Amino acid sequence: MNATSLVYLTVAIALLFDVINGFHDAANSIATVVSTRVLSPRLAVLWATIFNFVALFVFHQGVANTIAKIITIKGSDHAFVWVVLAGLMGAIVWNLLTWWWGLPSSSSHALIGGLSGAGVAYSGFRVLNTSKLYPTLEFILIAPLIGLLLGAFIMFLVYWIFRSMRPRKVDSVFRVGQLISAAAYSIGHGGNDAQKTIGVIWAVMIAGGMLPADSGHVPYWVIVASYGAMAGGTALGGQRIIKTMGMGITSLKPVGGFCANLAGAITLFGATYLKIPVSTTHTITGAIVGVGSVTKLRGIRWGVASRIVWAWIFTIPLSGLVGAGTMLAAKSLHAF
Repeated sequence: MNATSLVYLTVAIALLFDVINGFHDAANSIATVVSTRVLSPRLAVLWATIFNFVALFVFHQGVANTIAKIITIKGSDHAFVWVVLAGLMGAIVWNLLTWWWGLPSSSSHALIGGLSGAGVAYSGFRVLNTSKLYPTLEFILIAPLIGLLLGAFIMFLVYWIFRSMRPRKVDSVFRVGQLISAAAYSIGHGGNDAQKTIGVIWAVMIAGGMLPADSGHVPYWVIVASYGAMAGGTALGGQRIIKTMGMGITSLKPVGGFCANLAGAITLFGATYLKIPVSTTHTITGAIVGVGSVTKLRGIRWGVASRIVWAWIFTIPLSGLVGAGTMLAAKSLHAF
Protein backbone atom coordinates (compact mmCIF):
# COMPACT_ATOMS: atom_id res chain seq x y z
CA MET A 1 0.00 0.00 0.00
CA ASN A 2 1.46 3.38 -0.98
CA ALA A 3 1.72 6.27 1.49
CA THR A 4 -1.20 8.27 0.08
CA SER A 5 -3.56 5.30 0.22
CA LEU A 6 -2.47 4.58 3.78
CA VAL A 7 -3.20 8.17 4.78
CA TYR A 8 -6.71 8.00 3.35
CA LEU A 9 -7.31 4.62 5.01
CA THR A 10 -6.25 6.10 8.35
CA VAL A 11 -8.51 9.13 7.81
CA ALA A 12 -11.43 6.75 7.16
CA ILE A 13 -10.66 4.79 10.34
CA ALA A 14 -10.38 8.07 12.28
CA LEU A 15 -13.87 9.01 11.13
CA LEU A 16 -15.06 5.52 12.09
CA PHE A 17 -13.61 6.15 15.56
CA ASP A 18 -15.55 9.42 15.60
CA VAL A 19 -18.78 7.58 14.85
CA ILE A 20 -18.04 5.02 17.59
CA ASN A 21 -17.16 7.87 19.94
CA GLY A 22 -20.53 9.46 19.15
CA PHE A 23 -22.66 6.42 19.93
CA HIS A 24 -20.45 5.46 22.87
CA ASP A 25 -20.79 8.93 24.40
CA ALA A 26 -24.36 9.68 23.31
CA ALA A 27 -25.47 8.71 26.80
CA ASN A 28 -23.38 11.51 28.30
CA SER A 29 -25.59 14.10 26.64
CA ILE A 30 -29.00 12.46 27.01
CA ALA A 31 -28.88 10.09 29.99
CA THR A 32 -30.32 12.59 32.45
CA VAL A 33 -33.02 13.90 30.10
CA VAL A 34 -34.12 10.30 29.39
CA SER A 35 -34.00 9.10 33.00
CA THR A 36 -36.17 12.02 34.13
CA ARG A 37 -38.59 11.24 31.28
CA VAL A 38 -38.38 14.74 29.84
CA LEU A 39 -37.74 13.19 26.41
CA SER A 40 -38.06 9.72 24.98
CA PRO A 41 -34.75 8.06 24.05
CA ARG A 42 -35.40 8.61 20.34
CA LEU A 43 -36.17 12.32 20.68
CA ALA A 44 -33.30 12.80 23.12
CA VAL A 45 -30.84 11.26 20.65
CA LEU A 46 -32.13 13.59 17.90
CA TRP A 47 -31.79 16.57 20.25
CA ALA A 48 -28.18 15.68 21.11
CA THR A 49 -27.32 14.99 17.45
CA ILE A 50 -28.43 18.44 16.34
CA PHE A 51 -26.43 20.27 18.99
CA ASN A 52 -23.35 18.08 18.54
CA PHE A 53 -23.14 19.47 15.01
CA VAL A 54 -24.03 23.03 16.08
CA ALA A 55 -20.75 22.99 18.05
CA LEU A 56 -18.95 23.32 14.69
CA PHE A 57 -20.00 26.98 14.62
CA VAL A 58 -19.10 27.71 18.26
CA PHE A 59 -15.54 26.55 18.88
CA HIS A 60 -12.13 27.03 17.29
CA GLN A 61 -9.71 24.11 16.85
CA GLY A 62 -7.50 24.42 19.96
CA VAL A 63 -8.25 20.92 21.25
CA ALA A 64 -7.50 19.49 17.80
CA ASN A 65 -4.08 21.15 17.88
CA THR A 66 -3.37 19.57 21.27
CA ILE A 67 -4.31 16.07 20.10
CA ALA A 68 -2.29 16.45 16.88
CA LYS A 69 0.81 17.11 18.99
CA ILE A 70 0.41 14.51 21.78
CA ILE A 71 3.14 12.58 19.95
CA THR A 72 5.95 14.37 18.13
CA ILE A 73 5.49 13.81 14.41
CA LYS A 74 8.06 14.64 11.77
CA GLY A 75 6.73 15.86 8.46
CA SER A 76 6.65 13.25 5.67
CA ASP A 77 7.65 10.42 8.07
CA HIS A 78 5.32 7.76 6.71
CA ALA A 79 6.06 5.42 9.60
CA PHE A 80 4.11 7.81 11.81
CA VAL A 81 1.02 7.13 9.73
CA TRP A 82 1.25 3.58 11.13
CA VAL A 83 1.65 5.04 14.62
CA VAL A 84 -1.60 6.96 14.25
CA LEU A 85 -3.36 3.95 12.71
CA ALA A 86 -2.21 1.66 15.55
CA GLY A 87 -3.28 4.24 18.13
CA LEU A 88 -6.74 4.42 16.60
CA MET A 89 -7.04 0.64 16.79
CA GLY A 90 -6.24 0.76 20.51
CA ALA A 91 -8.94 3.36 21.09
CA ILE A 92 -11.56 1.62 18.95
CA VAL A 93 -11.06 -1.80 20.58
CA TRP A 94 -11.34 -0.34 24.10
CA ASN A 95 -14.39 1.76 23.19
CA LEU A 96 -16.24 -1.22 21.76
CA LEU A 97 -15.43 -3.40 24.76
CA THR A 98 -16.64 -0.81 27.30
CA TRP A 99 -19.73 -0.09 25.19
CA TRP A 100 -20.55 -3.80 25.24
CA TRP A 101 -20.05 -3.95 29.01
CA GLY A 102 -22.21 -0.83 29.45
CA LEU A 103 -19.39 1.10 31.13
CA PRO A 104 -19.12 4.85 30.43
CA SER A 105 -15.34 4.98 29.93
CA SER A 106 -13.53 7.83 28.22
CA SER A 107 -13.19 7.77 24.43
CA SER A 108 -10.80 10.70 24.76
CA HIS A 109 -8.41 8.90 27.05
CA ALA A 110 -8.71 5.71 24.99
CA LEU A 111 -7.47 7.74 22.02
CA ILE A 112 -4.65 9.33 24.01
CA GLY A 113 -3.66 5.94 25.44
CA GLY A 114 -3.73 4.29 22.00
CA LEU A 115 -1.62 7.02 20.38
CA SER A 116 0.87 7.10 23.26
CA GLY A 117 1.26 3.32 23.33
CA ALA A 118 1.79 3.13 19.57
CA GLY A 119 4.27 6.02 19.66
CA VAL A 120 6.31 4.48 22.47
CA ALA A 121 6.35 1.10 20.67
CA TYR A 122 7.71 2.83 17.57
CA SER A 123 10.50 4.98 18.98
CA GLY A 124 10.42 5.07 22.79
CA PHE A 125 9.15 7.56 25.34
CA ARG A 126 10.94 10.48 23.72
CA VAL A 127 8.16 10.61 21.12
CA LEU A 128 5.67 11.80 23.76
CA ASN A 129 5.10 15.56 23.88
CA THR A 130 4.78 16.03 27.64
CA SER A 131 3.77 19.70 27.35
CA LYS A 132 0.55 18.54 25.66
CA LEU A 133 0.19 15.19 27.47
CA TYR A 134 0.55 16.25 31.12
CA PRO A 135 -2.31 18.82 31.23
CA THR A 136 -4.56 16.21 29.64
CA LEU A 137 -3.60 13.62 32.25
CA GLU A 138 -4.13 16.12 35.06
CA PHE A 139 -7.67 16.80 33.86
CA ILE A 140 -8.54 13.12 34.31
CA LEU A 141 -8.97 14.11 37.96
CA ILE A 142 -9.69 17.81 37.59
CA ALA A 143 -12.62 17.60 35.12
CA PRO A 144 -14.87 15.25 37.15
CA LEU A 145 -13.97 17.15 40.33
CA ILE A 146 -15.01 20.44 38.74
CA GLY A 147 -18.19 18.79 37.47
CA LEU A 148 -18.91 17.43 40.96
CA LEU A 149 -18.35 20.75 42.72
CA LEU A 150 -20.31 22.74 40.14
CA GLY A 151 -23.15 20.20 40.20
CA ALA A 152 -23.40 20.44 43.98
CA PHE A 153 -23.11 24.25 43.97
CA ILE A 154 -25.75 24.75 41.25
CA MET A 155 -28.08 22.31 43.00
CA PHE A 156 -27.72 24.18 46.31
CA LEU A 157 -28.32 27.48 44.51
CA VAL A 158 -31.43 26.22 42.72
CA TYR A 159 -32.82 24.80 45.97
CA TRP A 160 -32.37 28.19 47.66
CA ILE A 161 -33.84 30.24 44.77
CA PHE A 162 -36.89 28.00 44.35
CA ARG A 163 -37.35 27.07 48.03
CA SER A 164 -40.82 28.61 48.25
CA MET A 165 -42.16 27.17 44.97
CA ARG A 166 -44.40 24.12 44.96
CA PRO A 167 -42.61 20.89 43.94
CA ARG A 168 -44.96 20.34 41.00
CA LYS A 169 -44.22 23.84 39.67
CA VAL A 170 -40.48 23.30 40.10
CA ASP A 171 -40.76 20.07 38.16
CA SER A 172 -42.58 21.72 35.25
CA VAL A 173 -40.09 24.62 35.09
CA PHE A 174 -37.06 22.37 34.99
CA ARG A 175 -38.54 19.99 32.45
CA VAL A 176 -38.13 22.91 30.04
CA GLY A 177 -34.83 23.97 31.63
CA GLN A 178 -33.44 20.50 31.15
CA LEU A 179 -33.93 20.75 27.39
CA ILE A 180 -31.77 23.88 27.38
CA SER A 181 -29.07 22.42 29.62
CA ALA A 182 -28.97 19.19 27.59
CA ALA A 183 -28.51 21.24 24.42
CA ALA A 184 -25.67 23.19 26.05
CA TYR A 185 -24.01 19.99 27.19
CA SER A 186 -24.32 18.49 23.69
CA ILE A 187 -22.62 21.57 22.23
CA GLY A 188 -19.81 21.19 24.76
CA HIS A 189 -19.57 17.47 24.03
CA GLY A 190 -19.41 17.98 20.27
CA GLY A 191 -16.96 20.86 20.59
CA ASN A 192 -14.44 18.92 22.67
CA ASP A 193 -14.82 15.41 21.24
CA ALA A 194 -15.12 16.07 17.50
CA GLN A 195 -11.91 18.09 17.68
CA LYS A 196 -10.04 15.00 18.85
CA THR A 197 -10.72 13.32 15.53
CA ILE A 198 -9.74 16.51 13.72
CA GLY A 199 -6.46 16.35 15.64
CA VAL A 200 -5.85 12.73 14.60
CA ILE A 201 -6.47 13.53 10.93
CA TRP A 202 -4.27 16.61 11.29
CA ALA A 203 -1.44 14.41 12.62
CA VAL A 204 -1.75 11.77 9.92
CA MET A 205 -1.81 14.39 7.14
CA ILE A 206 1.42 15.86 8.54
CA ALA A 207 3.00 12.40 8.71
CA GLY A 208 1.86 11.67 5.17
CA GLY A 209 3.39 14.88 3.84
CA MET A 210 0.03 16.45 2.95
CA LEU A 211 0.48 19.27 5.46
CA PRO A 212 3.67 20.95 6.73
CA ALA A 213 4.82 20.00 10.25
CA ASP A 214 4.12 23.55 11.46
CA SER A 215 0.69 23.74 9.85
CA GLY A 216 -1.67 25.97 11.82
CA HIS A 217 -4.91 24.62 10.38
CA VAL A 218 -6.54 21.70 8.59
CA PRO A 219 -8.71 21.72 5.47
CA TYR A 220 -12.31 22.71 6.17
CA TRP A 221 -13.62 19.37 4.88
CA VAL A 222 -11.82 17.65 7.77
CA ILE A 223 -13.68 19.83 10.28
CA VAL A 224 -17.10 19.27 8.69
CA ALA A 225 -16.50 15.52 8.28
CA SER A 226 -15.41 15.14 11.92
CA TYR A 227 -18.39 17.00 13.36
CA GLY A 228 -20.69 15.15 10.98
CA ALA A 229 -19.29 11.75 12.01
CA MET A 230 -19.65 12.64 15.69
CA ALA A 231 -23.27 13.72 15.18
CA GLY A 232 -23.98 10.61 13.10
CA GLY A 233 -22.59 8.37 15.83
CA THR A 234 -24.70 10.14 18.43
CA ALA A 235 -27.74 9.48 16.26
CA LEU A 236 -27.05 5.76 16.62
CA GLY A 237 -27.48 6.17 20.37
CA GLY A 238 -25.98 4.26 23.28
CA GLN A 239 -28.78 2.52 25.16
CA ARG A 240 -26.52 0.32 27.31
CA ILE A 241 -24.64 3.28 28.77
CA ILE A 242 -27.76 5.44 29.09
CA LYS A 243 -29.04 2.96 31.67
CA THR A 244 -25.81 3.15 33.69
CA MET A 245 -25.41 6.93 33.51
CA GLY A 246 -29.01 8.05 33.90
CA MET A 247 -30.40 5.39 36.23
CA GLY A 248 -27.47 3.44 37.65
CA ILE A 249 -25.60 6.12 39.63
CA THR A 250 -28.50 7.92 41.34
CA SER A 251 -32.17 8.76 40.80
CA LEU A 252 -32.70 12.19 39.27
CA LYS A 253 -35.63 14.55 38.92
CA PRO A 254 -35.76 17.22 36.18
CA VAL A 255 -34.21 19.82 38.49
CA GLY A 256 -31.29 17.48 39.20
CA GLY A 257 -30.89 16.65 35.53
CA PHE A 258 -30.81 20.37 34.71
CA CYS A 259 -28.12 21.06 37.31
CA ALA A 260 -25.97 18.09 36.23
CA ASN A 261 -26.09 19.03 32.55
CA LEU A 262 -25.41 22.70 33.26
CA ALA A 263 -22.42 21.85 35.46
CA GLY A 264 -21.08 19.51 32.79
CA ALA A 265 -21.58 22.08 30.03
CA ILE A 266 -19.72 24.81 31.96
CA THR A 267 -16.82 22.42 32.58
CA LEU A 268 -16.61 21.37 28.92
CA PHE A 269 -16.81 24.94 27.60
CA GLY A 270 -14.00 25.96 29.95
CA ALA A 271 -11.76 23.01 29.05
CA THR A 272 -12.31 23.55 25.32
CA TYR A 273 -11.45 27.24 25.72
CA LEU A 274 -8.20 26.18 27.43
CA LYS A 275 -7.50 23.74 24.51
CA ILE A 276 -7.52 20.73 26.83
CA PRO A 277 -9.12 17.47 25.66
CA VAL A 278 -11.19 16.14 28.54
CA SER A 279 -13.47 13.22 29.08
CA THR A 280 -17.11 14.16 28.62
CA THR A 281 -17.91 10.91 30.42
CA HIS A 282 -15.84 11.79 33.49
CA THR A 283 -17.31 15.28 33.51
CA ILE A 284 -21.00 14.34 33.48
CA THR A 285 -20.44 11.49 35.94
CA GLY A 286 -18.85 13.92 38.40
CA ALA A 287 -21.74 16.34 37.91
CA ILE A 288 -24.36 13.63 38.50
CA VAL A 289 -22.60 12.51 41.69
CA GLY A 290 -22.40 16.15 42.84
CA VAL A 291 -26.12 16.66 42.32
CA GLY A 292 -26.91 13.32 43.94
CA SER A 293 -24.81 14.16 46.98
CA VAL A 294 -26.95 17.24 47.60
CA THR A 295 -30.32 15.60 47.12
CA LYS A 296 -29.57 12.33 48.87
CA LEU A 297 -26.04 11.12 49.57
CA ARG A 298 -27.25 7.63 50.42
CA GLY A 299 -29.08 7.55 47.10
CA ILE A 300 -25.80 7.35 45.17
CA ARG A 301 -25.09 3.77 44.09
CA TRP A 302 -21.42 3.65 44.99
CA GLY A 303 -21.00 0.15 43.58
CA VAL A 304 -21.89 1.40 40.10
CA ALA A 305 -19.73 4.49 40.58
CA SER A 306 -16.73 2.36 41.59
CA ARG A 307 -17.09 0.23 38.41
CA ILE A 308 -16.95 3.43 36.39
CA VAL A 309 -13.83 4.60 38.26
CA TRP A 310 -12.06 1.30 37.59
CA ALA A 311 -12.89 1.67 33.88
CA TRP A 312 -11.30 5.13 34.00
CA ILE A 313 -8.14 3.79 35.64
CA PHE A 314 -7.63 1.04 33.07
CA THR A 315 -8.57 3.04 29.95
CA ILE A 316 -5.21 4.63 29.12
CA PRO A 317 -2.94 1.65 29.96
CA LEU A 318 -5.12 -0.97 28.22
CA SER A 319 -5.82 1.07 25.10
CA GLY A 320 -2.10 1.88 25.12
CA LEU A 321 -1.26 -1.83 25.18
CA VAL A 322 -3.54 -2.49 22.21
CA GLY A 323 -2.00 0.43 20.34
CA ALA A 324 1.53 -0.76 21.14
CA GLY A 325 0.66 -4.34 20.16
CA THR A 326 -0.77 -3.19 16.84
CA MET A 327 2.34 -1.12 16.17
CA LEU A 328 4.70 -3.99 17.00
CA ALA A 329 2.68 -6.29 14.75
CA ALA A 330 3.02 -3.81 11.89
CA LYS A 331 6.80 -3.60 12.47
CA SER A 332 7.16 -7.38 12.54
CA LEU A 333 5.32 -7.66 9.24
CA HIS A 334 7.66 -5.02 7.73
CA ALA A 335 4.71 -2.79 6.92
CA PHE A 336 7.07 0.19 6.79
